[in-house]
Parts: sequence; C-alpha cells; structure tokens
Amino acid sequence: MNLKVESFYHNPTYTWSHLTICNDTGIAVIIDPVLDYDADSANTSTEFIDNILKYIKTNKLTLKYILETHVHADHLTSSDFIKKELGAQTVIGDHIVSVQSVFKKVFNLDQSFKQDGSQFNRLLKNNDELMFGNCIVKAMHTPGHTEDSMSYIIGDCVFIGDTLFSPEYGTARCDFPGGDAEKLYDSIQKIYGLGKEKKLYLCHDYPPESHPPKAMYISHQQQLDNKHINHKTSKKCFIEMRTKRDKNLSQPKLIIPSIQINMSAGQLPKPEDNGVIYLKTPLNLLGKE
Repeated sequence: MNLKVESFYHNPTYTWSHLTICNDTGIAVIIDPVLDYDADSANTSTEFIDNILKYIKTNKLTLKYILETHVHADHLTSSDFIKKELGAQTVIGDHIVSVQSVFKKVFNLDQSFKQDGSQFNRLLKNNDELMFGNCIVKAMHTPGHTEDSMSYIIGDCVFIGDTLFSPEYGTARCDFPGGDAEKLYDSIQKIYGLGKEKKLYLCHDYPPESHPPKAMYISHQQQLDNKHINHKTSKKCFIEMRTKRDKNLSQPKLIIPSIQINMSAGQLPKPEDNGVIYLKTPLNLLGKE
C-alpha cells in the first residue's frame, strides 16, 4: 500500500486534519477537517481548509471521502464545504444516530431534523471497508469518549480520533452523553492490539511551549509512556482516574455550535426570513447533573 499522509494543524482548536493519499492513483481521503469559527463574533471562514484544498488542487489529487471520527464538541467540521467544492462523500460511524437522538432533544430541534444519519453519504459499521485508489480504509468502532467514535485503519496508519492524545497529555474525557470510561479502556486496548509499530494519528494535540504539536506517535511509545493508559494500567485504575478527572472538567468552549453543525455533516441551518443563519443556545442545561 503506497500511502502518504499530510497532516495540517489548526492552532485555534488544537486539531489535526489528516489528508491521506494513495500515491499510486492520486486519490485521497481527508479525516476530521476543520471550519474556522470565531466565537466572539459568531463568524465562520474557510481559511484553514482553503489551504488544504489548495494542496489538493496543486498536487492534482482527487478527494473521494471526508471521514469524521465522531461528532466533535470542540471544533466545527468543514465537511459540507468540502463536499460542495470537490464532490467528496461524507462518512461517519453508524452510531451517529444515538448522538443525533440525544442532541435533537437538547436543542429542541423540530421534526425536519432527521436522526437517522441521512445527512451523511455513508454510515460505517465496525469492520466495514472503503476503497480509495489502491488503498483500503477499515472502520473500527472505538467508543468511550463518545458512543459514535470510530478509528480508521489504513495500512500501518490508524486515525484514532479522540481516544488518545500525546503520551504526556493522556486520554479523552468520557463524560459526554454516551461516554464510558470502561468502553474507552477497551477501545484503547483494541488499538494497542493492532501492533506496536502502528502509526497512531491524533485528532488533537495540546503541546507545552517547549515543543511544537505532533500529529503521530508509534503505538509502542503510547503503550510505554501514555500517562493515563500504558501497558501497566489496569482497567479499574483507569476508570477511577478518568471518572475523577472528568468531574472537574469544564464544557468545551465550542460545544454549542460544534454539536449542532457536526451532527448534520457540517450543514448549516437554513437562513431565516431575514437571510441570517441562527444557532440555538440552551441556557442552564449543558453540564448540569
């Protein structure tokens, strides 16, 4: 499998978007693309993704799929923008329907919002495969952070979403609806079980000032050095650590706009009669027991 990965870092949200290319054919997929969003003004822009699209066009690549590892709560996806620009298909795990069911109620969306995942072109089940060029994407359900979390195995690369962060930062939170620390432990063991030499590509990195963000760690390094879950960590200890830690975490700053946009495959709400698009903000609801 002649594969190339180009990773692009979105500084405002600490997010990695990965462009994965079949070198034999020039056909590519992109994983977890970001839409710029300024929370103070509620303005969106496409500056970040425009740079990736420029790379695609300059190198004469064909983008076939836009893969989401899950419904992100900390950044907005640019999936719908890319789809309109390049015609690529949007893809997510089939457990998106459980996320839509929960948050349709949270945002009190009307009956026009479908909770069957139909906003996406493809819903993948565990072990489903997609072809792009001569390369194969294999979907592996890795719940725990969220119920819909999916990792994508492409050759010796695994795009792991928010299961693991850098070894010095640890693991993802499990206190969102459908989150489960025991499931996250089991999912990470599945990832570790793929092999010590697998390249694990992160969705986020929060580096200290002493070094720049890093897109990928070899699985063996995570198994040795991850501060939350290494080869010595028992399930009991992990669950206790994760549960205690999650109780003290604040909600992500962009959770309200992110969930509304991301569970709709990046599609913005329809403009109202004044031509303006609006999002909803539930007061005194999120983060409540």
